[in-house]
Amino acid sequence: MNENEVLQRIFAVLEQYFATRNEGVFVKYTSPADLQKLLALDEPGSEGDWDRTFKWIEQYLEYGVKTSHPSFMNRMWAGANMPSMLAEMVTALSNTSACTYESAPVSTLFERHMIQEMLDLVGFVDGEGQMTTGSSNANMIAMMCARNTAAQQVKQQGLFGQRELFGFVNGEAHYSMDKASNILGIGSDHLIKVEVNERGEMIAEKLEAEIEKVVRGGGVPFFVAATAGTTVRGAYDPIEPILALRDKYKFWLHVDGAWGGAAVMSDRLRGKYLPRLAEANSFTCDFHKMLGSSLMCNILLINRSEHIFGKVLAAGDGSYLFRDTDDTEVDDLGNVSLQCGRRVDSLKWFLDWKYYGKSGFAERIEKYLELCEYAEQRVQAIPELELVSERTSFNICFRFKAPENCSREQVNRLTEEIRTRIYKKGAALVGLAYIKEHLAMRLLVTNTNIGIAEIDSFLAEVVATGKDVLAFERGRTNVVRAFPAGHVAERGDTTSQAQSEYRKVGSGN
Repeated sequence: MNENEVLQRIFAVLEQYFATRNEGVFVKYTSPADLQKLLALDEPGSEGDWDRTFKWIEQYLEYGVKTSHPSFMNRMWAGANMPSMLAEMVTALSNTSACTYESAPVSTLFERHMIQEMLDLVGFVDGEGQMTTGSSNANMIAMMCARNTAAQQVKQQGLFGQRELFGFVNGEAHYSMDKASNILGIGSDHLIKVEVNERGEMIAEKLEAEIEKVVRGGGVPFFVAATAGTTVRGAYDPIEPILALRDKYKFWLHVDGAWGGAAVMSDRLRGKYLPRLAEANSFTCDFHKMLGSSLMCNILLINRSEHIFGKVLAAGDGSYLFRDTDDTEVDDLGNVSLQCGRRVDSLKWFLDWKYYGKSGFAERIEKYLELCEYAEQRVQAIPELELVSERTSFNICFRFKAPENCSREQVNRLTEEIRTRIYKKGAALVGLAYIKEHLAMRLLVTNTNIGIAEIDSFLAEVVATGKDVLAFERGRTNVVRAFPAGHVAERGDTTSQAQSEYRKVGSGN
């Protein structure tokens, strides 16, 4: 089989998969042990055997999760936009790194163009930006910029002998902030988790109280991250009062909009969720989430930057790769990036942006919000269901109502068992997350194939499955007892231990 025949064959396989990607169940669930046998992972390869290669490809598609299926409600991303899918095919075939203009002239210009488009959209002046490997790295780079601004000698001398630096985040902020404080040498004890209100939003008065404690102890409050859409509850931290505190204490204000930053596309939703965003020091947004670009696709923007990326990230002798050339005035992006090799993500975001436009994306996220409002109303109207936390934006955290004599642990196990049964039968995939000590199903609407009918069907499935689980337990014991569960029951975890398994709070996936 020659290369052209291989391409024709793979296109035929993909065409068949694409035509049926929203049909049937979203996953053909198979246990890990059985799936390992089916895949024949230990089977030796055979050089030049395209038939065996295609067998593994077909199995990958057959047993993998169909993320564009209307029952896929688990993550902050879903099936990708068609323009970005085409871009992924093109960049895979052309296979280059977007580190220099020489190796990637077109993508460099695409990326530069999209950075400026996004700076203008957000309202940042004299700014700069870069496409990163995802919001976790974007958050770390923003924290790094803040660190090196507060302690300008740190790049050469490190943190040795310096005044202690302290960062502040929403108490339910994404765990990437903890990782960033570790990687950057700040230390997790120096990342202060600020108390939130009943909606999950950072309390500005509590933030100032924590800052005052640091200042009195001789520390430096160098960084505050306002989360624009926390992972579990979808809460938006109040930017306006935090800006007032920045003026007083001179810290760097980063807005982590990995999830909810997409609201910037809608003038109406921006005014509601992101007032005065243009005054922040930095902002990140994942295009692969609500906006639908294929994974991964992220941008980090810096306001009034004074070329801070070069000051912070450029280091070492890269002259073998980065050189001034006579035929271009475009700087190489790799020199001011965290990594050397860079994926060509700019093509997919450029094509998506040109195809849908700001108005198209605004319409999309406004529709998502309407569906979330509908889902909230249905949960409140169905006697067997209840909200675990008030909906603030795009996240609905709810559960099946357990009998009144159940303990908190039993209620949590019931929630997990319902979710697990629904998943294994291929009916739906929905997330689980803790809100304080209560386990909730986290319904997200970020899939263009989800509408009112799909939401109704999903909630009906939750109710039916919940009733089945209760009937089974009562039939066994005539007593409401601890429900069977996965991680929680099998490991005998306490509630606090179980939280470490599921609690991915903040702005990530």
